Amino acid sequence: MKLSDIATRLKCDLDGDSGIEITGVAGIEDAQAGQLTFLSNRRYRADAEKTRASAIIVSRNEEGISTPKLRADDPYLAFAYAIELFYQPPRHAPGIHPSAVVSKSAEIAPDAHIGPFCFIDDDVTIGSRAVLHSFVSIYRGARIGDDFFAHSHAVVRENCCIGNRVILQNGAVVGSDGFGFAREKNGSWHKMQQAGIVVIEDDVEIQANSAIDRATVGETRIRRGAKIDNLVQVGHACQVGEDTLLCGQVGLAGSSVIGNRCIMAGQSAAAGHLHIGDGAVLTAQSAVSHDVPAGAMYSGSPAFDNKAWLRSTGVYRRLPELQSAVRALQKELDRLRAANES
Repeated sequence: MKLSDIATRLKCDLDGDSGIEITGVAGIEDAQAGQLTFLSNRRYRADAEKTRASAIIVSRNEEGISTPKLRADDPYLAFAYAIELFYQPPRHAPGIHPSAVVSKSAEIAPDAHIGPFCFIDDDVTIGSRAVLHSFVSIYRGARIGDDFFAHSHAVVRENCCIGNRVILQNGAVVGSDGFGFAREKNGSWHKMQQAGIVVIEDDVEIQANSAIDRATVGETRIRRGAKIDNLVQVGHACQVGEDTLLCGQVGLAGSSVIGNRCIMAGQSAAAGHLHIGDGAVLTAQSAVSHDVPAGAMYSGSPAFDNKAWLRSTGVYRRLPELQSAVRALQKELDRLRAANES
């Protein structure tokens, strides 16, 4: 594909030879002649100057790179679309594999693909162009929309509802029991029946080995466009807002409400029954035990305002020298007090 054609498809400005032939895409360090790469992180600026790629996607105002350039408002997003120009994922033919176990009462669109050793229980509904790769389990009464894709060992539990264009990566579980136990007088724990469901709205992706717990009563809801990374725990009756990102190993205790377009970075966590406002950001390994206002950035455990946290960690690193300074001042104070008393 000619570089000029790619520029048109990606809506980029072309700076360089429009006739260059591009055969694929690659990262900036590994790209070879004939490939397209990108620069979005300033950490790789030096690599951009010596890349072997035939062309590079850069920001609108990037200077000092001799390689032919495609200038974009967001190089990372433009590169994401460029990948799709050269790579198409495997397609799956409609049909039900002979080894799959499918209830006679299940309603499956004729163009869906049900792979080897899948299990589909009674009264399940699966929409058009759905793909269940292999060893996928869909429990009784689940409702699944169009263009669903479930990778191996994904599970959708009983009566849960999934919208359109939802992706479940390997081992993702939607609708596992919430962690609900009531303490008996003798100290043992009585399991509370988890009678609620999970609702996954359109365009959600849940990545490998993450668990979305069903509500004890009512529902757990993941709203449109949310993206949930590997090994994330969403507790019972939580609400996750539209276009929110939950990164790897995030944990939400029960009944947490996360607003729209929030970002919870890796290993951050929220205690139960709290609200995180729209657009808020929790940096990595932060833990909040109280509500977070919209648009705020919090850090630390317990988490507080990021700017204050940065100042605090700066002081924390200096504690040994500050301790030495305090001891020296204390000695001088003791000396002066002894001199006055004499």
